[in-house]
Amino acid sequence: MNSSAPLTFKGITPGQYAVLVDKANAAGLALNGNSGTASRLGVEVAWSYTPESGLLSIQCLRAPFFMKAEDVNAKIEAVIRSAIAATPLA
Repeated sequence: MNSSAPLTFKGITPGQYAVLVDKANAAGLALNGNSGTASRLGVEVAWSYTPESGLLSIQCLRAPFFMKAEDVNAKIEAVIRSAIAATPLA
């Protein structure tokens, strides 16, 4: 198993979370609801979002044999930080 430590993001508004879900779905990674697991092309992630506290946790549970989980985490973190920066806080 090629898993990694969870990534945690604080202060995620419901609007920002909706943008992140849309980005994930557009990339073929079906995120439904505020928590769960999803997989695509050998990458499996688990996530949990608490709207009341604005806490988002996402973890790479599995990566394909040709990738490290840390590389998947780096990509996830870059996408999330970019989406947060581009999305209004409201």
